[in-house]
Amino acid sequence: MELREHPLRADLVAELHARPPELLVAPLRISYLAMVSPSEQREQEWQHFCALLERFSVPRPKSLLSHASLNLGPFRVKFERHSEFARYIFIAPPNRAEPFSDLALSLIPPDWLAAVPGEVIAATHVEVRRESPVPGDTEAVVTRAFGGAPLVGADVGGGAGRALTHFEVGADGFSRLLVFDRNLTPRQCGRMVQRLLEMDTYRMMALLALPIARELAPFLTDCEQELARVTALLPTATSRDENSLLDRLTRLEASIENRIANNEFRFGASAAYSELVARRIAELREGRIQGLATFQEFNDRRLAPAMATCQTMVRRQESLSERVARANQLLATRVDITREEQNQALLASMDRRASVQLRLQQTVEGLSIAAFTYYVVGLIGYAAKAIKASGYHVEPEIVMGLSVPFVIAVAAIGIHRIRLMVERAARSH
Repeated sequence: MELREHPLRADLVAELHARPPELLVAPLRISYLAMVSPSEQREQEWQHFCALLERFSVPRPKSLLSHASLNLGPFRVKFERHSEFARYIFIAPPNRAEPFSDLALSLIPPDWLAAVPGEVIAATHVEVRRESPVPGDTEAVVTRAFGGAPLVGADVGGGAGRALTHFEVGADGFSRLLVFDRNLTPRQCGRMVQRLLEMDTYRMMALLALPIARELAPFLTDCEQELARVTALLPTATSRDENSLLDRLTRLEASIENRIANNEFRFGASAAYSELVARRIAELREGRIQGLATFQEFNDRRLAPAMATCQTMVRRQESLSERVARANQLLATRVDITREEQNQALLASMDRRASVQLRLQQTVEGLSIAAFTYYVVGLIGYAAKAIKASGYHVEPEIVMGLSVPFVIAVAAIGIHRIRLMVERAARSH
């Protein structure tokens, strides 16, 4: 084909087939680790995984992969990198008849295991067994595996298998999961075990938001009380109080927005993980075992209230942010109105000053005309006296008196034209 492919097509197709379940055939033992680590450690995780391959003389993959499944001889290892955590699954055949007496983790070099990057968020030992047709054998195996601990379990895969656990962390830091294979196909068994392990991991990742929600509750209470105090002062606040109240509201809003920015991702991720847990439970196709809580019931009783608490905190902080924003906007509007009134008063004052200045200017213009007339008439008088002294019959007083109206008219016209020229120049700029 000469059709042009989208550059991301190969990557997207690979993503659809990423992290396939292992083909599992009972009996076998599995040790599972989920390690929380930042994305910056992805290269370090991959190099550490490849170091395990080299210890068992297995060639490392040519490039960094988000998932890999390899046979190391004594056991099979599967590595998966997710956005927030990495998973390691070690699969080995059983050596002893007693459940959980010989763990797959015992085959891993202790120094390599101690140096795995990240922090443990989920750790589980899994044992997959064929269900015995002998009555009472299954119950005896369960008793030896868990003692008298309260169990959670169900028939899975429409009755093709059975899964039991107590969700408790033992002294070694691992919980235990026992799966009985009745007539599961290898692929179906792999999917069931993967779903059960993913449920445990996603449940823990979802619960990471619960401590944040508990810490957030008193902070939101303090903020709500501060908002109530500020809003109670708004109706009686004077213009002198408004700036102080606006500063308090601005600081409060900034503090809330900072908390939202810091925990928004965690709450969003928690909701997504919780939804994944619900989907994995639905995919198990549970059947009730008499006397035991199902995985769905355990999830509804344990995880659902925690997620409801987180969602309540999310809605509460969003509601508080909106209320503070409204109060801030209301107060800002009041401040704007106060400033507008002050501006109007200032403009009115400026208008009064301009009116006074105009009257003063008109008075000055009148005085200027009088002064100009006085000096010009005086000059005319001196000129008339000079003419009289030259022998001409001229009365200086009469000449000065007759010149006064003409001088006044010329002075008034001249000053008026000068004022018009100045006003036109001012308007042009």
